[in-house]
Amino acid sequence: MVALAAWDTLSIYTSYNLIYLLRIERWEGLSDGLITAIATWLSVSYLAGRYSPPSDNDRYPRTVQLAKTALAALAVIAVFVGHTWLYQVADAQTRFRGFLIPLVLSAYCLSTIGQAAQTTISTRRRYWLLLASEQEADVLLKEIAAEDYQLRSRTTVLTDGITTLDSLNEKSSCSIAVGKIDKSSDVERERILRFRERGEYVIPLLNWCEQELHRIPPEMVLTDWLIQAEGFALRPGSSSWRIKRFGDVIGALILILATAPLMLIAGILIWLEDRGPVFYRQTRSGLYGRKFKIWKLRSMSVNAERLGIQWASRGDPRVTRVGRLIRAARIDELPQLFSVLNGDLSLIGPRPERPEIEKELEKAIPNYRLRHWIRPGLSGWAQVCYPYGASIKDSRAKLSYDLYYLRNAGLALDFLITIKTMRLVSGAKGSLPLES
Repeated sequence: MVALAAWDTLSIYTSYNLIYLLRIERWEGLSDGLITAIATWLSVSYLAGRYSPPSDNDRYPRTVQLAKTALAALAVIAVFVGHTWLYQVADAQTRFRGFLIPLVLSAYCLSTIGQAAQTTISTRRRYWLLLASEQEADVLLKEIAAEDYQLRSRTTVLTDGITTLDSLNEKSSCSIAVGKIDKSSDVERERILRFRERGEYVIPLLNWCEQELHRIPPEMVLTDWLIQAEGFALRPGSSSWRIKRFGDVIGALILILATAPLMLIAGILIWLEDRGPVFYRQTRSGLYGRKFKIWKLRSMSVNAERLGIQWASRGDPRVTRVGRLIRAARIDELPQLFSVLNGDLSLIGPRPERPEIEKELEKAIPNYRLRHWIRPGLSGWAQVCYPYGASIKDSRAKLSYDLYYLRNAGLALDFLITIKTMRLVSGAKGSLPLES
C-alpha cells in the first residue's frame, strides 16, 4: 500500500509539473492544485481498494483494478472542475483540454504501470520451511488454511525439519522459520546455523506469523517470548504512551465537535422509533482488567437482554430499524469518545469486552488476558482485519490480531488502523456478524 501510494504521488507530481512546464514554461513545484490532485487521487484510490490485493471474488481482477484507477482519475477531474478556485494556470481557455486531461491520462498510465509492476514483484514470494513441533504444526496448518492459495502454495510446515534440511542440496534456496526445537540437540542447532551461514533467511516462528499472517496465534505465545522479544513499546509511563494519550485527547475533542450533529440526529430518531432511552450503558474490561462503563447510542430494543447476555447474530431481531443504520455507519459508538477523554479508552486499541463474556473466553482461549496489557480502543487492528465476531472462534481470531498489536503498537500502526477504519466506515463494512 505504501509503495503504491508513494508511486502515485511521484507520478502525479512529475506529470503535473512537466505539463505545467510545457504549457506555462515554468516548473510549478508543490502548489495548491498539485496537493489537491494528490490528496484526491490517494483518497479515492484507497477507499476504492486500489491499494489492497485483488479479492478472490473478482472474476476479472485486472479489469476491476483498471476501473478503480479510472474512478480516481474521474474524481480528480470532478474536483478541479467543481472547484476552479483551487486551480490556477495562465491559459484559462485551454486549461481543461491542454492541462487537466493530459494530467489525468499521464497519472492513469503511470499508476497502472506501477500497480502491474507491484503485482509482479509480490508474486515472487519466498519459499518457506516452517520447522515446528507437532502442537505448533497443528495450529499453523489451521491458520494457513484460512489464508489464500498463494500462501499455502509457498509454505511447508514440517515436524521433521532437520531431516528435510539435510536433504536440501547446496543450490536449494528457501527461508526458514524455527519453532520449538530440542534444547539438548546440538545437531539441530548446527544444521540451522549452517543454513544461516549460507545466507538464507532464518527467523523465529512467531516472527513468521507476524510477517506473513499479521497476527500471532494465542496457542503459540510462550513466556520466554513475552520476556525476550523486542517491541511492546507502548507501555504505561513511556514516551510513546504519553504521545498516544495526547493524540487521543486532541482527536476525541475534534471528533466530538465534528460528529455532535450526527449524534443529535441519531438520538432523535432512536427516541421517535419506540420512545425508549437514547443511550445504553454497558460494563467493559479495560486496562489490566479494570472495569469501567461505556455509553452507546441504543441500537437494540429496550428489553433486548431480558433473557440474559447473548452474542449478536446476523439478522438479530433485537436490532431496531434505526439501530441497523447507525450500526452500519458506526454512529452508535460515537458516545464512547467521552470515555476516550476520561482515559478509560484510547482511539486505537483492542476492543473492550464485557466481563461476563470474558469469563467464558478466558477458559476457552489461551493467553486471553494478555490483551489487558494495553488500553482498549474504539477501533483496533482486529477490527480492521477481521469481520465483526460473535462467537468464541471469532474472539480467538481477534485475539491473534490483538497480540500482534500488543507487540507492534506505535504511531505508524495507529495511523494505518485509522485510515483502514475510515475505509470500513465509508463502506459500512464490518458491522455484521459472520455467517454461522
